[in-house]
Amino acid sequence: MADDDSPEPAPVVILERRGSTSLITLNRPEALNAVNAEVSAAVGAALEDFAADPTLRVAVLTGAGRAFCAGMDLKEAAAGRDVLDPAYPERGFAGLVRHWIDKPLIAAVNGPALGGGAEIVLACDLVVADENAVIGLPEVRHGLFPAAGGVLRLHQRIPRNIATAAGWGLVNRVAPAGKPVETALELAESIAAGAPLAVEAIKHLMLSAAEGDDEAAAWAENDRAWQRIKATRDAQEGPRAFAEKRAPHWTGT
Repeated sequence: MADDDSPEPAPVVILERRGSTSLITLNRPEALNAVNAEVSAAVGAALEDFAADPTLRVAVLTGAGRAFCAGMDLKEAAAGRDVLDPAYPERGFAGLVRHWIDKPLIAAVNGPALGGGAEIVLACDLVVADENAVIGLPEVRHGLFPAAGGVLRLHQRIPRNIATAAGWGLVNRVAPAGKPVETALELAESIAAGAPLAVEAIKHLMLSAAEGDDEAAAWAENDRAWQRIKATRDAQEGPRAFAEKRAPHWTGT
């Protein structure tokens, strides 16, 4: 029998470690990185690995080729196939939009982020966009609506009557053409320089404050987080390192 010399199919998601940053790349460039069930499963698993590794502090998500993500794979939808991870559908679209991760996520938008691609962007904590990137929610043109968080999250980021992303806070940094990943990795490195437990506490508090309208409850949660953080070893290490004029050594404890 002849050996099967056919090449292994390329992974739909590529994982790389860049220091303390996990770089997650959607890798279906021929489909503009449209999301199918395989992509959802791979991204969800990558985020779980990231969350479980204490030496990884920040994750950057980007796309291979000329697009960030064209959203849901409409060919899969037309065939009646679900695009969620069948093992973990509760993680939502792309294994990400309803998948809570304590650590910061940065979207490095290298090209069009449309439909579900825009909703991936909205699910991330920070956004770095190529100066030529386009972010949009065109689902109604396909008889759908932005059900993966677009309707729920967009108005939290920008005023309802405003459509420009960079000028109204949807994008944190605009990168030179072809440089969104490099710019996002620089941003990730600056975040990773902070104490990890403190960064996680900030993410929790910002989300709870954005979603609630009870200021007293938000302050109570803020005070609980402060008591928890100030009792950590890292809270002792920070002032000590400052006094000793050296870089802090964070242990996440």
